[in-house]
Amino acid sequence: MEYSLKALLRMRQSQLDEVFRGSSAGKIPDGRFRGTFLVAPGTVLTSVTSELIRTMVWQGKVLDAQHGRVKNLVLPFGFESVSARVYKAGSWFDGKECIVFDCSTNLLRAVGVRDEIREITSAVYLGKVYIAGMRMPDFLLEREEPPGN
Repeated sequence: MEYSLKALLRMRQSQLDEVFRGSSAGKIPDGRFRGTFLVAPGTVLTSVTSELIRTMVWQGKVLDAQHGRVKNLVLPFGFESVSARVYKAGSWFDGKECIVFDCSTNLLRAVGVRDEIREITSAVYLGKVYIAGMRMPDFLLEREEPPGN
């Protein structure tokens, strides 16, 4: 079942967990993706905090599927930073296949950070974040249209 971005933003954490559990990894994405950090999912705080985080801290990710790399878009200007390896592996959440963004080789900035995503629609991925093995709030990645489309 495919979900709209708007519907995903309204879901509680238990619902997001079920969507993630019920989704396949899909193919490793390529290109630029707008990020939405899901703090307090299913509440009025979700949209307010996600906009604040996007404006000040994290705008999304740029993926290079061919080379198996991803970079975060950070700070208000969207600098490309915090590179990670990209590959498919079993999820820490449920053991099923997912796409992993592995920062374990990034010695200076994001040691112990692991993101896992699964394809929800052809343009939207739902992600789980782990820092030092502890689960953090989920995030969404939405494909940005290339210029001219």
